[in-house]
Amino acid sequence: MSIIMPDDPNALLQRVPTAAALTAAGYPVSPKTLATKATRGGGPSYRLFGRRALYRWGDALAWAQDQLSAPRASTSGSDITHTATARSMSRAVLGRHRQRSDKRQSREPDERPENN
Repeated sequence: MSIIMPDDPNALLQRVPTAAALTAAGYPVSPKTLATKATRGGGPSYRLFGRRALYRWGDALAWAQDQLSAPRASTSGSDITHTATARSMSRAVLGRHRQRSDKRQSREPDERPENN
């Protein structure tokens, strides 16, 4: 079975041929991944023809290209910075949440804001 990558960006493909064409183009995606993304979001846009999902080839290819990271020269460095930044941001958010929670609990009943 030969895998055909459409020349026309407006070509409509069902889920299995879309996954096969994306894989042949260098973006390994399974039909199950496309199905999951169709229900949960985050995948390429599609249209329904009856009960069948049809993907416009240009949209599917653009989605796959958008999933690529920026070019990297090494596996070290950028991940460590990203992880450390995310960790410190999480701590900052958690700290603010705890401060708000502490303030709410320390208020006396007559200090609580009134609900209008």
